[in-house]
Amino acid sequence: MSVAFFGTSAFGADALAALVDAGVPIRGVVTQPDRPAGRGRRVHAPPVAVRARELGLQVRQPADASAEPPPAEAGVVVAFGQLVRDPLLHAYPLYNLHPSLLPRWRGAAPVERAIMAGDRETGVAVIELVEALDAGPVHGMRSFPIGPQDDAGRVQARALELGVPLLLDALAGRTRAQPQGSEGVTYAHKLTAANRRLEWARPAAELDRIVRALSPHVGARATLDGRDVVVWRARPRDAGPPPGAVAAPLVVGCGRGALELLELQPAGGRRMTAEEFLRGLRRTPATAG
Repeated sequence: MSVAFFGTSAFGADALAALVDAGVPIRGVVTQPDRPAGRGRRVHAPPVAVRARELGLQVRQPADASAEPPPAEAGVVVAFGQLVRDPLLHAYPLYNLHPSLLPRWRGAAPVERAIMAGDRETGVAVIELVEALDAGPVHGMRSFPIGPQDDAGRVQARALELGVPLLLDALAGRTRAQPQGSEGVTYAHKLTAANRRLEWARPAAELDRIVRALSPHVGARATLDGRDVVVWRARPRDAGPPPGAVAAPLVVGCGRGALELLELQPAGGRRMTAEEFLRGLRRTPATAG
């Protein structure tokens, strides 16, 4: 069965590589157009486009992928980011790999929202695409725990490990679709700039979940003595200085407890450990914002 792959993000790129490794005949790859990103607003290709070209696959980047379905006998959709509608929606079976325990966390950011909410368990599902968002019948689902130190990268890796075999079963016709339940529906809305900001009046446990939910691809935002930084790794503490104050080595007071910053990235710089960051300063920061 020839397969068209639709995806955009790093998670989609990893799924594409796993399918190729499993011997799935990918006839073509459809992803989003190149777009500006980062502080310099330089134009970048989506991770799926980069990976597909590395794998020697044909790549299309239409603004509206639904208007002209690529030739195939089936499609796989993973973190695509475009609304799929007719004629593509009914051109051939479309199987979506979605990293959540549907119907919980339908939508754009299921892994991030699950970690932010403090969910102790999540999962991965393979569904058929329908017009309603992530509401299609389920062809397979697996659950797994979210550990207290797991970040989004680790959860996504586990979702791929368990989800790709489910996709292979669906593509091979070894599954039977079951309707999704109607209870417990929640939506994982797209992340905004406000979701990335660390607000030090909040409990340290909540801020730790934000940092983990946004690592390793997005990053949480804060300031240290007015200087913008991205926080990639942190650790909650039971006690510390007042909210927004900084104590050695790099511990920021929160509304309840404190957050020790372990890995961060100053504006225009590279990722570094807290120790490396402090070595480059004349003094330890006094306040965080």
